[in-house]
Amino acid sequence: MPSSTSTSPTEPTEPTEPTRKTRKSGRGFRAVRTAAVAASLALAVAGCAGLDTTAPSSVRAGSAPTAQARFGTVDCRHAKCIALTFDAGPSEHSARLLDILKEKQVPATFFLLGKRHIDTYPELVRRMAAEGHEVASHTWTHRILTQLEPDQIREELRRPNEEIERLTGRRPTLMRPPQGRTNDTVHEISRELGLAEVLWTVTAKDYQTDDSALIQRRVLEQADRDGIILLHDLYDGTVPAVPGIIDALKARGFVFVTVPQLLAPGAAEPGEVYR
Repeated sequence: MPSSTSTSPTEPTEPTEPTRKTRKSGRGFRAVRTAAVAASLALAVAGCAGLDTTAPSSVRAGSAPTAQARFGTVDCRHAKCIALTFDAGPSEHSARLLDILKEKQVPATFFLLGKRHIDTYPELVRRMAAEGHEVASHTWTHRILTQLEPDQIREELRRPNEEIERLTGRRPTLMRPPQGRTNDTVHEISRELGLAEVLWTVTAKDYQTDDSALIQRRVLEQADRDGIILLHDLYDGTVPAVPGIIDALKARGFVFVTVPQLLAPGAAEPGEVYR
């Protein structure tokens, strides 16, 4: 894989660490929106075309034709699957989100932050796992991994792994690098720690707006088979948009799955990047 830093062209960069203030309404994140958008444009000019990623369909195709999907009754080789993922929680909005997902019978993948999130809402981490969601890592403090020394990268990835395992009994196998920025060093350390990297194909840019209708519309405009939807449940407008997103996509014939379900009967390999 290329060694250059990469990010998705569809998501402006986020600030490096949510604070207690951001759990109220995301104002802390949006306060740096203008600078973030400018940074993202610079990154887009640099390009992410060189980042080598693997699509879910390619993972499934690498399995034996007769292999059974390992997760539940959904087989994404035949079903029109899509994965709903949430970054930067848990937050004060996560309990309501879990209620919605339970009511709609939809599994999700949660890429959780450590500092001021996992350590503030441990009961929500346990609930996510208990209710069948995939619990994964979004680092400990949301530092940009490509700007860190190797030992710092290890610490950012190790700490949430250990806390999630302590709370749920299961060590994460997936992580999402902040801003989607990754390189060969991040890949190698992720492989060492047993983590695959997961990016996204759909973003509502919900860090820019509290308009739930706009968030819903953006997701629906981009959604396609094997899509990986990126949302953030710490913003005021996001969780209210989720019921409409689920209902509209179900009406289009989509089946919601976790990221591991999306790849099954294949599986994510540590150190590889999926999108």
